[in-house]
Amino acid sequence: MIEDDEGHARLIEKNIRRAGVNNPIRHFLEGTAALKHLFDAPDGPAKNGPALVLLDLNLPDMSGIDILQRMKADNSPLKRTPVVVLTTTDDKVEIERCYDLGANVYITKPVNYETFAQAIRQLGLFLSVIQVPDPDMD
Repeated sequence: MIEDDEGHARLIEKNIRRAGVNNPIRHFLEGTAALKHLFDAPDGPAKNGPALVLLDLNLPDMSGIDILQRMKADNSPLKRTPVVVLTTTDDKVEIERCYDLGANVYITKPVNYETFAQAIRQLGLFLSVIQVPDPDMD
């Protein structure tokens, strides 16, 4: 999870857990640290297998768009890694751009707390049934 808002991150994790998803969740507050883990860490997905990324677009050090572009580049070991964009931006141009770059899901964070919590629980149910590709498949 790449999310700079600690409150949103706690809400996301809590409601994903409520939906029955028990996979480990790594939380990054900044894109730079997240990219370093994704691509370079021995236990990161580029070197150690499947992952799913929850990505906020509005980060303090870089745009989530930049992260998405790096992950989905043709020569990237993370090209097939599913990315769920979870952000406050509901601009249609931005939504189209994310899908064009390879985002798998785009969710606009609801402003209302309870609606946000419910949306994340539903996301958790979705995450509990999707299949994630093995990065070694070519």
